[in-house]
Amino acid sequence: MQERKSKMLAIFQKNFARPPPELISPEHAGCQRHPKNSDEILRDFHAAHPGNSFGATFSGGAALASLGPRAPRPSFLHQRLFCSYDDVYCVFVGSIHNLSSLVRQYGLSGKSADEALLVIEAYRTLRDRGPYPADQVLKDLAGSFAFVVYDDATGAVFAALSSDGGVPLYWGVAADGSVVIGDEVEIVKGGCGKSYAPFPAGCMFHSEGGLRSFEHPMNKVKAMPRVDSEGVVCGAGFKVDSSDKFNAMPRVGSAANWASTWDA
Repeated sequence: MQERKSKMLAIFQKNFARPPPELISPEHAGCQRHPKNSDEILRDFHAAHPGNSFGATFSGGAALASLGPRAPRPSFLHQRLFCSYDDVYCVFVGSIHNLSSLVRQYGLSGKSADEALLVIEAYRTLRDRGPYPADQVLKDLAGSFAFVVYDDATGAVFAALSSDGGVPLYWGVAADGSVVIGDEVEIVKGGCGKSYAPFPAGCMFHSEGGLRSFEHPMNKVKAMPRVDSEGVVCGAGFKVDSSDKFNAMPRVGSAANWASTWDA
């Protein structure tokens, strides 16, 4: 089977984003794999792709990295994109099938718009005007994708994985408490020790609101314990809890701003 060529990494110190506490594995005596600090994980990513990777680092402890244009070109279905606009940065892997119609919907016609720019514009619309809940905006994206958005103006972090799980995405916690998100399991697992897990499909993570399902926005997300082949408890996986729902419907309308999706 041909190796997927999309490679990306995002790291945010805990002052930017706090992952669910269940993602952190309990310490076990004799555990052979210990988490690394965030700067070492970032160096590992660049060392694994010498001459092909690039990144952007920000004051306070935020970093985004991706393979660059000199790396082997990925397939259309697993393309990688890096984009910035108006102090908002996005690293994107995968593809959105209805890109053309969404470009028109968001008023990007006439611009050289790709999936990463579309995600940035969708994020900015949610942040500034919020005509729809965030879950509805994400459900409008048809395709297989994963992305991480960092807003350097506000310090906000926003990440999501498509409902089909067609693009791999993992997250974990570094030794210094930073949240690590990437599509390369060797980097995330090697950097976070046992404190890592697959990112749940159909879910979104926001630095202020935490982890929520956009596929089933009325249902809460619950942690599922994970034990590896060595019998050691790892960072928990997460799945939608069909029996545990929020009490209120998400607000829709002019009052439904970016944060209201997490207010239910």
